Amino acid sequence: MTLFFYLAIGITIFSALSILVIVATSSKERAVGLRLAALSRQSGRALGGGRDTEAWLVSLTRACRARIGMSETPKLRARFLAAGIKNEQSIETYFAAQMLLPVLGIVIGSFISSNTLFWIMVLVVVGYMSPDFVLDRKIKSRRERIRKSIPDSIDLLVICVDAGLGIDQAMLRVGQELAVSHPEINEEFLQINREQRAGKPRLDAWKSFADRTQLSDIQGFVNMLIQTERFGTPIARALSTFADGMRLKRRQIAEEKAAKTTVKIIFPLVLFIFPCMFIVLLGPAIISMMRNMAEIMK
Repeated sequence: MTLFFYLAIGITIFSALSILVIVATSSKERAVGLRLAALSRQSGRALGGGRDTEAWLVSLTRACRARIGMSETPKLRARFLAAGIKNEQSIETYFAAQMLLPVLGIVIGSFISSNTLFWIMVLVVVGYMSPDFVLDRKIKSRRERIRKSIPDSIDLLVICVDAGLGIDQAMLRVGQELAVSHPEINEEFLQINREQRAGKPRLDAWKSFADRTQLSDIQGFVNMLIQTERFGTPIARALSTFADGMRLKRRQIAEEKAAKTTVKIIFPLVLFIFPCMFIVLLGPAIISMMRNMAEIMK
């Protein structure tokens, strides 16, 4: 215990001193962050004490990760967009968690008496990978919510296009109608509109929508829109055909799940229902047989 314990304490102290050195050498970046916060207050967006502290922590985290070498990549930015996170503070919180959780793992692992070095390594790896795990869970959860909102969105798009709206105006209208029940699809439709207003071509905006969601239904929807745009196919007819295909696919998925229930129900029957039925049906008979056998033995 003594060797590993003192080694863990030394690593913890070294990490704490390193963080202090980074904080001390990043005064310039902190000054810039504080100056930006002051300018924001002067421009009318008054920040409270909590906002000042938050801005200071964000600038400090940015300075620390810049010195360590943890830089923001386009792939990481795309993952945050896929999770529906667009503010810069969440990205800095992600990097702060990746820096501090391994240090916390070292501190916690140093108090484990047996296999101290092993637990330190495990906790460091778990602490470093935890932000990625949480981000992946958010991405999968958001994609699942978008997938569930696709049929309603397509049906409303068909109604709006049949009423005479263009595809862009129809997307905005559908997004407004689904803002409460399906806020994720509303955000995506608004993002498409923002990109088009910023000068991005319509086809590229649709492709970005498919790349963010990474769903087969959305990919098929975008491919259908691209084909109608290139070949001049009536958008209302194409949307109606696609909506019919979506209904058929949903029906087939429901039938597939219903067919699987006969196999899945075997395990609850064998493990839970059959034993209870045997106890209820055979229990009284076994008790009466035991009583009769006891009387005979007397």
